Amino acid sequence: MPTTRGVAGIRCARCNVTRYYKPAELREVIGNVTIDEVREKVRCQKCGSREWMGAELFHPTGEQAHTIRYRRLVQIRWEKRVIWRDE
Repeated sequence: MPTTRGVAGIRCARCNVTRYYKPAELREVIGNVTIDEVREKVRCQKCGSREWMGAELFHPTGEQAHTIRYRRLVQIRWEKRVIWRDE
């Protein structure tokens, strides 16, 4: 994703939910990918679907710029999982 002052809008068409992210924070989590690749890497937190996801980069204008609620990155937590196998 290019470094801009734009907004990344990620939408689940199944749930009709759109969430807005700062591109720099998405880059920190997903990596330096294009907005088209973001679609393939995200999952809806409401329904768990990947198939219905859409993503776009845009520049908010006027009132839209003041009413957008961003989803902000608070913390990245790496989880250690133990997996057992019976023999």
